[in-house]
Amino acid sequence: MRHEKKNKLRQLRVWRIRKKVVGTSERPRMAVKFSGTHIYVQFIDDSIGRTLASASTVQKGVKATKGQANVVNAKRIGTTAAEAAKAVGINAVVFDRAGARYHGKIKALADAAREAGLHL
Repeated sequence: MRHEKKNKLRQLRVWRIRKKVVGTSERPRMAVKFSGTHIYVQFIDDSIGRTLASASTVQKGVKATKGQANVVNAKRIGTTAAEAAKAVGINAVVFDRAGARYHGKIKALADAAREAGLHL
């Protein structure tokens, strides 16, 4: 019962954020997903419904401690995601935090992407 309410409130946050955050070809949406063990980042152009670039802890060549979605790995993935976006020609994005608070891992990932030259 308690988990159902918690999940419903999270879904409402997701919808509220997605109403305002829309990716275009000039500024794609940087969608961030944290599972218990991995971190996923996608750069999405919502006007055509296509993923332009992505980065995650499951990719080969990403130096992240396996099995941990923590602040240290969030910083690494933020830098890797910014490099992947720049390789495709993306310099500015809108940040989709998927209903999570802008705190901890989310903030670390966003700050690392900014330091790598991505405009959020």
